[in-house]
Amino acid sequence: MSKPATMRQMPQIAHVDVNCFYASAERAFDPSLEGKPVVVLSNNDGCAVTRSPEAKALGIPLGEPWFKLAPRAREWGLVALSSNYELYGDISARVMELLGRYSAWLEVYSIDEAFLGVKGTPEELLDLGRTTKAAVRRNVGVPVCVGIAGTKTLAKLANKWAKNNPAFDGVCHWDSVPAADRESLMRRLSVIEIWGVASRLTKRLNGLGIHSILDLSRADPVMIRDRFSVVMMRTVLELQGTPCIPMEEERIGRDQLIFSRSFATPITTAAGMRQVMSVYGQQASARLAKHGLQAKVLTAFAGTSHFNPKDTSYPSVCVPLPMPTADPVLLTRAAHAFLPHINEGIRYARAGIMVTDLRPTGNQAPLSLFENPHEERHVGTLLEDVTRRYGRGSIGLGHAGIRGGPDWTMKRDMLSPRYTTHWDELPLVKAA
Repeated sequence: MSKPATMRQMPQIAHVDVNCFYASAERAFDPSLEGKPVVVLSNNDGCAVTRSPEAKALGIPLGEPWFKLAPRAREWGLVALSSNYELYGDISARVMELLGRYSAWLEVYSIDEAFLGVKGTPEELLDLGRTTKAAVRRNVGVPVCVGIAGTKTLAKLANKWAKNNPAFDGVCHWDSVPAADRESLMRRLSVIEIWGVASRLTKRLNGLGIHSILDLSRADPVMIRDRFSVVMMRTVLELQGTPCIPMEEERIGRDQLIFSRSFATPITTAAGMRQVMSVYGQQASARLAKHGLQAKVLTAFAGTSHFNPKDTSYPSVCVPLPMPTADPVLLTRAAHAFLPHINEGIRYARAGIMVTDLRPTGNQAPLSLFENPHEERHVGTLLEDVTRRYGRGSIGLGHAGIRGGPDWTMKRDMLSPRYTTHWDELPLVKAA
């Protein structure tokens, strides 16, 4: 006699998400932040992009500019920190490596969340979720929530429920929750709460009388496909329990890479913009080399601030490269073709480059006449290796070889130590 469906080893998907990731990563090395309202700011210490639960309780909205929060920070006991990307990247890598021990299939979806392929009875899956949650907290020091279901969309929904309902203690197995409770939750939540549905889609769905997640789950998938897209039809099917979004071991097939940032101090000269383009050309080379890709087209662009109506300038240039390349010399030269388009004296607040028409390295071997000596010597790979070992700014080509950093680089006045990636900033433990 076969086992009942509830007792069989059913394949499921676990969605693991770090709670308030940036703030939690900071607290992992600075316990004094526990219980305090914490916000982590965007580039150039601009807006609050992460808020701890205590900061949310103060009514601080996501994206609130720091200059509006600063006057009341002391009154609230609010702690503001600059984005410590080095720390967050390393903490993320540690979390993902640990999660990989609990599943043969791991998809890293973003810096703070992942999907795992799991299998077991409801009791076994709940136990696995609790074990995973405890292991990440104990070994990495950050809190996570776990949602487990038969599809990715439902696993994300289960995670949201686990995070917002203390009764689950951070772990929710969708199929273990009574059907009436699941239906009640889906009836209460707007469709905008579902994975992949933004405000514009919400308005269109509302126009069809689809307001809640429960409404969407009961919609006709074919009608949704005809009115919207195949992607939206898959969401409906996933809400109905049919897996339609496969697990991806690695996200490949990038169409483009973009390197762009707002400046702490506006650029007003072609010489200053040459330095910017040199740095971005080198970064593009390193990223392409890391992923085994070459680019055929480079686009450079810049723009003034939207808050500066007096001077408006948004120049750009598209440069076809002579051959697919990841060579930092060729990419930098191509980026410099943008410089004649710069208007001296204009206060440029942002600039960047984009490389497109990407293809695998070696996919198209050039004729010997057009071989690039810099790529033959692996200059791009050398720069990436030195940068990884000694830090950004430790080496560069031409105008990008600037160890101290120019005054336009990102403003991070409230940066915490990069505890895990820089020798001179490692945390010290003193024995009593």
